[in-house]
Amino acid sequence: MYLSWVASSYSNSTSTGARQAKTCRALFFARYPVYPTDASLFEPAQKAILEVSVDLGAVVKSVSLVCVLVLLGAQSALSQQPKAPAAASVRVPVNVRAALVFEQQGKITEAEAQWKLVVKTQPGNAQAYAHLGLLEARQKNYSEAIRFYRKAEALNPAIAELKLNLGLALFKSEKFQEAGKAFESGLKDRPNPADKQRLTILAAMAHYGAHEYAAAIPYLKEAASKDQQNLPLRLTLAHCYLWTKQIEATLDVYKEILLINPDSAEADMIAGEALDEKGDNAGAVQQFRAAVQANPREPNVHFGLGYLYWTQKRYDEAIVEFKAELANDPSNNQTMVYLGDTYLQQSQYEMARQMLENAARYPSKEPLIPLDLGIVYIETGNNEAAIRELDKAIALDPNNVTAHFRLAKLYQSVGKKEEAKAEFAKSSSLNKQRDDDLHRRIAEGNARPAPADQPTQSEPQH
Repeated sequence: MYLSWVASSYSNSTSTGARQAKTCRALFFARYPVYPTDASLFEPAQKAILEVSVDLGAVVKSVSLVCVLVLLGAQSALSQQPKAPAAASVRVPVNVRAALVFEQQGKITEAEAQWKLVVKTQPGNAQAYAHLGLLEARQKNYSEAIRFYRKAEALNPAIAELKLNLGLALFKSEKFQEAGKAFESGLKDRPNPADKQRLTILAAMAHYGAHEYAAAIPYLKEAASKDQQNLPLRLTLAHCYLWTKQIEATLDVYKEILLINPDSAEADMIAGEALDEKGDNAGAVQQFRAAVQANPREPNVHFGLGYLYWTQKRYDEAIVEFKAELANDPSNNQTMVYLGDTYLQQSQYEMARQMLENAARYPSKEPLIPLDLGIVYIETGNNEAAIRELDKAIALDPNNVTAHFRLAKLYQSVGKKEEAKAEFAKSSSLNKQRDDDLHRRIAEGNARPAPADQPTQSEPQH
């Protein structure tokens, strides 16, 4: 499950306990430490690949996604190999015959040497470049594979499966946008229905990998319509709808998922996120509770429920869920952060310190960690450490009013008047900017459209 919960703005004054938080979706590969980079993310693509590689049988099913992609490249390119001559009149060059034999024997180095001899004497031989690309892909040298595939494509773009192989090499290089173009190009060649379905799924997952969720949706819809019982496709489609703020469409897909698997914890979580986006707090909590009941070990299921409690300041209940998530996954960094913050809201400073210092050991650019640690150190009298952490928080989020204000108060308390003055001025400026932004949004919300025959007046300045 790929939760989109992240706090976007914080106002961590312990005197008021006030804060603003909302849900959002950041990137595919540059998101939170919890971001899913495992093979399960690409289940729809993996299914398509397994279907292509039918001749590999049980061997393919037992290997990782990486290996499956490599094997698929091998399988599809091998189908392009010249067949043995049917008659004596068809003459296959010696180097080509030798290269094919070495490929069949799994002797990659020897096969490469023969194909390179072929392109040396026949620089326009597109098949030779395609085979060289295949051999590089087998060795996971994807950049070289791409170079050879590109050369083959320039010479003869009509080679069967070439665009699929190129797309797969790009996909495995995490060049998702380019991979999507290659798969889309393959679709334009009007493949047979089975190949079209596979390319459609791969195009969808390439867009998904490139963060292009809106672009992935049409391909996912088409692929799902051709496979009514495919749960991973619908889960991925639901995520794309959710992350493009198409809430009703998300809930419609959720209903489809329930027809396939009424006990899908991940589907309940998606529905919970959708309801939270709609502002239905009670409905969101209910969905996450259903997800916990369906599968209490589903990744992030307890975090999601705990986060909802956290946003509603139901801190005792949030702590229970965050602890349950850490019992499932002791290295879940974002859960540590929010559990530490929850302890801070309850003035349990020692518990907060331990949890936040543990979270700080993981690579993270989350400004809440040093901000909360700075507040904890202030409350426990460790002023030097507090200044260090608040400086870190400001470096990560220069517009964080709370960090500037807290640092100003701290400087004032230790007699650093000039530093305190500078931080007070900064926090005051940020507060004024925030108020001006709020006034502008209110003015925009209250503005009525000007009549068609009258120009729109400019917005008044505050």
